[in-house]
Amino acid sequence: MSEFKVNKTVDEINEKIKNGEAVVVNAEEMIDIVEKKGIVDAARTVDVVTTGTFGTMCSSGAVINFGHTKPKIKAAKVWLNDVEAYGAVAAVDAYIGATSVKKDDPLNAVHPGRFSYGGGHVIEDLIAGKKINLAAEGYGTDCYPSKYIEMEMTINDLKEATLMNLRNSYQNYSVAINTTDKTVYTYMGTLKPRMANATYSSAGQLSPLMNDPFYLTIGIGSRIFLAGTEGYVVYHGTQHNPNEERNKRGVPKTGAGALSVMGDMKSMKDKYIKGASILGYGVSLSVGVGVPIPILNEEMAFFTSIKDEEIDAYIYDYGYDYPRKIDNNYGLTNYKDLRSGEITVGAKKIPATPLSSYYMAVDIAEVLKQWIMDKRFYITQPTQLLPQSKDYKPMKYTKYCL
Repeated sequence: MSEFKVNKTVDEINEKIKNGEAVVVNAEEMIDIVEKKGIVDAARTVDVVTTGTFGTMCSSGAVINFGHTKPKIKAAKVWLNDVEAYGAVAAVDAYIGATSVKKDDPLNAVHPGRFSYGGGHVIEDLIAGKKINLAAEGYGTDCYPSKYIEMEMTINDLKEATLMNLRNSYQNYSVAINTTDKTVYTYMGTLKPRMANATYSSAGQLSPLMNDPFYLTIGIGSRIFLAGTEGYVVYHGTQHNPNEERNKRGVPKTGAGALSVMGDMKSMKDKYIKGASILGYGVSLSVGVGVPIPILNEEMAFFTSIKDEEIDAYIYDYGYDYPRKIDNNYGLTNYKDLRSGEITVGAKKIPATPLSSYYMAVDIAEVLKQWIMDKRFYITQPTQLLPQSKDYKPMKYTKYCL
């Protein structure tokens, strides 16, 4: 599609939003519009398509600043509700990762590999306005003499609380099975032996990067929905790998692109962010993300009309192949089959269960749609688009142990 019959700019779309004239639909609705009107008329009619996803996103965390104490402390170690945060940032700054686990978690003592509480839960509790116990250790200097502090606080007592997620909204992901004779416990959930179940984690046709597969409208500075408030894309996510194999609709068949995002936790809603405990793996954080896609031309109308049956995903054995980094897959399935609750691998029919919530993804896309229609959310022009290609060299290591 080198020559377009429809050409709009972000500024023109924002002017229509300001005047209450913009046509905004979610990604589900766009499928029907394109089927009825065709690509060109859909591009003329629709100005913005909203997307959404809600699922566990382990590479998430929060930056907090708890303000100077009297006397001052240079916090080298920090704990929030007995969950360790990284304190060696500056005097009273800390970063708590979603997968950090609670010190001496009583559940882990009884059931090794199970944790009842961790960084993701701390972040949820902060956003929910709950009281958090903060403890910090310092090594004592002339200008920061305190060696230990402890306090009870809420998010409103913090100077700053910023969600800073390094890798969210993965563009597609693998489907997990287990071909071994024992149950395995993974970040993709509990996988029963001999391919008794399959799990997957994507909102499919509603997922942000499925609707802009070549990152033509998304980049640094893109305003997004993040956990119930406005957030921003600040960079491409860690492990962003746009070079992955794609199907005829341009969608990668496994994890490819990713977003690094941030936003103000003080205005977020705990409905859209949930701490997660994953049996045998640890803890994580479920995050709600929604991205508006401006329909600048018929190419974007084409991309945003993607259907679940047009999105392929590779099936991998997480019992043997995945942990050993063996590139052996068990074929392809698609999101229509996955969402039906059953896929076929070889001659075997396998129950399929989502780790992400499609219901919440629809909710997020609808909320974002309403924000735009209410003139409280405008589209931003990225200062730099996400990279469409990227060099990737696997790390070489000399030792490992199991």
